[in-house]
Amino acid sequence: MKDLTVGSEHKVILKFTLPILLGNLFQQLYNTIDSIIVGNFLGKNALAVVSSCFSITFAILLIIMGLTLGTNILIAQYYGARDTYKVKKAIDTSYIFLFILSLLITTLGIIFSKYILVIFNVPEEILSEATIFLRILFIGTISSFGYNAISSILRGIGDSKTPLYFLMASTLINIILDLIFITLLKSRASGAALATILSQSFSFIGIFIYFNKFYSQFKFNIKNVCFDKNILKLSLRIGLPAALQKLFLSGGILINQILINSFGATSMAAFAAASKLDSFAQMPAANLGDALSVFTAQNIGANKPSRVKKGYISTFIIGSVICTIISLIVILFSKQLMSLFVKDMSVIKIGMGYLTIVGLFYIAYSAMNVTNGFLLGTKNSVAGMISTIVSLWCIQLPISIFLSHKIGLSGIWFGIPAGWLSGFAIRFFFYLRYTSDKHQNYTPQKRASL
Repeated sequence: MKDLTVGSEHKVILKFTLPILLGNLFQQLYNTIDSIIVGNFLGKNALAVVSSCFSITFAILLIIMGLTLGTNILIAQYYGARDTYKVKKAIDTSYIFLFILSLLITTLGIIFSKYILVIFNVPEEILSEATIFLRILFIGTISSFGYNAISSILRGIGDSKTPLYFLMASTLINIILDLIFITLLKSRASGAALATILSQSFSFIGIFIYFNKFYSQFKFNIKNVCFDKNILKLSLRIGLPAALQKLFLSGGILINQILINSFGATSMAAFAAASKLDSFAQMPAANLGDALSVFTAQNIGANKPSRVKKGYISTFIIGSVICTIISLIVILFSKQLMSLFVKDMSVIKIGMGYLTIVGLFYIAYSAMNVTNGFLLGTKNSVAGMISTIVSLWCIQLPISIFLSHKIGLSGIWFGIPAGWLSGFAIRFFFYLRYTSDKHQNYTPQKRASL
């Protein structure tokens, strides 16, 4: 466990962010490795299968992250206030709620996989294979929920390193299984899905055993489980707006995928590869926001509001510098990066266009996520939800839809940074309002009703 309420703000945030960044890097490698191996060994149609299913499962993952956020913030504040009993109750309550929810999603996902893919305009020539792929991924929902829940708990109490170690091991397993299933057993794209859920299961089981052994004060025991309805309500009061934010975000991703699917398998394959690279490029900004939310929550629990504001400024500067460097790399080497996934020049050219347009605005993405992290740490998840609805559904998607009919695929790409810029502007308004002298009321005593 790590106390984020003492020490230099920028050093504490950087040290806490690095394991989160590396952990998410390895988690992202799951789907990226699938895409590289599938694209090089099975071709662009199989790569399109991975792309179409990834957008759907990623949407579910975003919702999971939103729901676990409420528990994460509560645990961080309870830990900052040194209330271990409430930490234990929050952990047990999260376990039970997420287990029931994951069973429901698994069942519905397996039953309705084909209908989901039809709704999202997946081409007929890959529909059958995509259905099998998606059903296999839904089988791994419980492991995905479980791993992300425990990772969120560990980060709430300041341990951002343990999730990294298990993801490193499971990513290595994923690579080995991908190669075995696809190159040796000739199992097509479904082999990549099977490799993913097996490696996810390893990371979940491993981190669960580790947590119960080395954090025995929070050990889960079904005989004396501490389920607390009030903590669940409080968690959902924070987590539901965050989950709705993720839901609107994932809905926007799926609408984008439908737009891209309408341009055919070549465009789908290009987006599959380029979006994987884009995910890596965006990762430092997203992880800085995650780290700042925990930093903010712990320092609010410790009643240190001035430290909260200093943490935001430090994180904003760090994110801006990192994303400027990433933008240069992605734009200058877009062709070489796309070539890692596929050799088809028509696919590479489309992907280069995407990376060039979107890559110019990573600094805006960083500013948006850092500000969002601050707001979440102060329990103001409603602000993020409002920002997402307005910036994504009222600005980004209309621009993408309109321009896609005027100039083609590039029009979809131009809508994305428009959403980031507007998303930052709206969140920054909430930040200024929240930290002004008139509204500076985010100490535990003054916000106990939350």
